Amino acid sequence: MQTRGLAPSGTMVNKWKVPPDETIRREPPLCKSFPVMEVCRVVPTPAAGQLSAERPMRADAQRNHERLVLAAREVLRESGTESSLEEIARRAGVGIGTLYRRFPTRLSLLEAVYREDVDALEQQTVRLVESQEPWAALEQWVWVLLDYAATKRALFQELVDAVGRDSELLTHSRQAVNDAAGAVLRNAQGAGVARTDVEPSDLLRLVGGCTMMGELDPDQQKRVVSIVLAGIRTA
Repeated sequence: MQTRGLAPSGTMVNKWKVPPDETIRREPPLCKSFPVMEVCRVVPTPAAGQLSAERPMRADAQRNHERLVLAAREVLRESGTESSLEEIARRAGVGIGTLYRRFPTRLSLLEAVYREDVDALEQQTVRLVESQEPWAALEQWVWVLLDYAATKRALFQELVDAVGRDSELLTHSRQAVNDAAGAVLRNAQGAGVARTDVEPSDLLRLVGGCTMMGELDPDQQKRVVSIVLAGIRTA
């Protein structure tokens, strides 16, 4: 009687028809082919700020963001530090829950307003220098800066108290404003229409003084600004 699976000579039957000079090779288990730390590598979840910075917002989310920033800017100019998030949400036409989804804290909303105002000032500076005559660019830029300063004055101290005067946000804004002043002033000086002994810091101090005229009526404000500009312009 033959043992099952053995040839009469006692050798193993080659059931799988593999040539005698070849060996069946089995693929190593997955855990040996790919180390566990590679297969099951844990990828850190990005922080909310990183996620929003890397992933474009949906169209409706972008609209809500823009409406909230615009409403915040208006309310801050009207009410200053007394402005409430509820009033900002109401003015933007969204619920308070939508506001908190976009801006989890009051500070995050204030920072967004501040950053977008700085970005807008930089963009308007470039547009004026490229599209206007040098003196017209400088003159219009002064009014752009006055408008920018009106919002800045409303939230500046609150930001200083929250993040510090030397924070990245406020340091960047100071440099951006100084660069913008330098761009329009040097452009006018190069064309011979502005005094060459005026520095960007001088221009900012002169315009800064005009920002304290909040109680003046529009005609008085225009008169004072025109006096400042006359002192900068060459004869």
